[in-house]
Amino acid sequence: MNSHVKQLTFAGMIVTLGIIFGDIGTSPLYVFQTLLVEGGKVNPALVLGSISCIFWTLTLQTTFKYIVITLQADNKGEGGIFSLYALVRRYGKWLAIPAIIGAGTLLADGIITPPISVTSAIEGLNLVPAFSTVIVPGNNLILIIVISIILLLFFFQQFGTKVVGSAFGPVMLLWFIMLGVLGTIQITHFPSIFKALNPYYGAHLLMDHPKGFWLLGAVFLCTTGAEALYSDLGHCGRRNIQVSWIFVKTTLILNYLGQGAWVLSQAPGKNFTGVNPFFEIVPHFFLLPAIALATLATIIASQALISGSFTLISEAVSMNFWPRITIKYPSNIRGQIYIPSINWILCIGCILVSLYFRTSSAMTAAYGFSITIAMLSTTILMYYFMRYVKHWPVWLVTIILCLFVTVEFSFL
Repeated sequence: MNSHVKQLTFAGMIVTLGIIFGDIGTSPLYVFQTLLVEGGKVNPALVLGSISCIFWTLTLQTTFKYIVITLQADNKGEGGIFSLYALVRRYGKWLAIPAIIGAGTLLADGIITPPISVTSAIEGLNLVPAFSTVIVPGNNLILIIVISIILLLFFFQQFGTKVVGSAFGPVMLLWFIMLGVLGTIQITHFPSIFKALNPYYGAHLLMDHPKGFWLLGAVFLCTTGAEALYSDLGHCGRRNIQVSWIFVKTTLILNYLGQGAWVLSQAPGKNFTGVNPFFEIVPHFFLLPAIALATLATIIASQALISGSFTLISEAVSMNFWPRITIKYPSNIRGQIYIPSINWILCIGCILVSLYFRTSSAMTAAYGFSITIAMLSTTILMYYFMRYVKHWPVWLVTIILCLFVTVEFSFL
């Protein structure tokens, strides 16, 4: 791996924002809205509990499991489930099964992420009075716009993720700054929202709410980019990912807290059906620029899964899990690859998903399911990595395994 990719640099972190954090960075667009819809009657217990669950999911799953532990499992600078399998395969032939299942579901996620991300942003145009009658979720105009954007995105892949990251990085930097600022403005009006970070409220929601346990399915959407984050390790380097995440997580949490503060400051009994708190906290004069930035950010959200899919297939070929195919290297940085056949298979898959589901809300169940299976597969392989490669004490590895299996089976 080239040293300038490994080194922690400001430019490296900007590229990392463009390649790695698009998927997880656009989750505030739909996660909290889904929780309000699924939760039924909106009250302080639902709002505080939902944000508490989101915060602790990002802390346990994304920060602890992926940023702290899983990123250590790099195979000569490369990440992804096949790199992890390569490190532990000598400890059991059967480990190929979770590796293949995890890879398959990650590819499926690469087909679902672009449609749901782009569609959710384009649907936001419905809030602009001039477009409210033209942009209706599920109509043909939205489908045409979404499919056009997807075609352009996949066409752009052949120029390499360095080009993509350089172009997308500054946009994502603006996006995360906007998330943090919008959230902070709302928090200043309702500072007591910070008590949502107490795990008591999350536990209270899961145990006492009639749909508490089932709300975890919606909560899980906040961490869906974590598996792709590991797959893209070879594109950006561990240190750039880890340091960038501190900034990314801070802005995400501020935005979720801001959305919660806005909901709690509304009149009691307000009907939140069809209301997206993300766009509601945007000042009216800034609504169109915010929707434009959201659209760009959701296009970028697709990038992490697409580049991760290329890495995945490249490793599958080297392990004879996939037939030999053409692999191109568009830039001089190792780990940055382009696979034409996979690119256009994913593209066709994305278009078919858009045509079948039509609205972003209809895609959420399939979206969460595939990535949960991928995460469980990674957990199984990580047990062998921690125990036999890192030689961590068996009691520590067992506690970590039990923690993640419990969390992920709950989500499943």
